[in-house]
Amino acid sequence: MHRKLVLFAVQLEMYLAHFPNCHKYTLTQGIRQAYLDVYNLVTECQKRYNKKTTLTQLDVRHEQLRMMLNLAHELGLFGYSTGRKDAESPGAHRHLVITRMVDELGRMIGGWLNMEIHGREPLNAVEA
Repeated sequence: MHRKLVLFAVQLEMYLAHFPNCHKYTLTQGIRQAYLDVYNLVTECQKRYNKKTTLTQLDVRHEQLRMMLNLAHELGLFGYSTGRKDAESPGAHRHLVITRMVDELGRMIGGWLNMEIHGREPLNAVEA
């Protein structure tokens, strides 16, 4: 999971670097802080014996990260290149890439949470 988080961080930093300066200390910093919180909570969960509370915090913080990225997309911030609005607007593609990565992390967190709370592996479509 740590490798996925590092790959996500690299991709996220590439995109955040293009956001306009007026969002540098607000939304961009909030997204960075949410990501670092997720990263730290994953590390904490791996070290704790009782993980339920920390996993719940991780799940909530992950959702907050997802919502901030959606807000950035709605504001059109993924469509900027070096602080200027791009004529070709790569924003939709950038948002899609980062959303897929966030979704994959969410599935991993959800499976981990399900395993800790219910004491079993996550349900597959075959089992349902």
